Amino acid sequence: MYCQECQQRPATLHFTKIINGKKNEFHICEQCAKEKGDLIPGSNSFSIHNLLSGLLNFDQPLSDTNNPQPEKQVIQCDQCGLSYAEFAKIGRFGCPNCYKTFEPKLTPMFKRIHGGNTNHTGKIPKRIGNELIERKKIDQLKQKLQQLIAQEEFEEAANVRDQIRMMEKRFEGGS
Repeated sequence: MYCQECQQRPATLHFTKIINGKKNEFHICEQCAKEKGDLIPGSNSFSIHNLLSGLLNFDQPLSDTNNPQPEKQVIQCDQCGLSYAEFAKIGRFGCPNCYKTFEPKLTPMFKRIHGGNTNHTGKIPKRIGNELIERKKIDQLKQKLQQLIAQEEFEEAANVRDQIRMMEKRFEGGS
């Protein structure tokens, strides 16, 4: 596929922009992208690490001269020694323990990027996903049951409990 701008060089960058609800795809070469200014701000390349680094720095407060901020505590992984600043710079974790270590900073970022969601739910196939859909409904009802018990709404909790039992019986009978 050739660049849509110059029609001479192979397209190495593929952008998808959604403008007013319409999906537009652009396939351009690196040189045309530099000329048009479609580069990721502050980078000389199209590295995903640079993109991730930009996202990780969203929680940096703007400097306020009237209210000086105390120095932040340095968060560092116990196992590999990687600091959050180093992670933000290189865009990669040093070990699996980094996920747990940096979780307080990652969760708000994931919420912002994913529209408030922090759990991956995925898609369920329509033809063969009935069992999974039923299990999810049962799990949701169990969570609702726990909330009702905590709120001491025992009559409603009993109704939900009966609904769970009925669904589980139907589920076990159908399998």
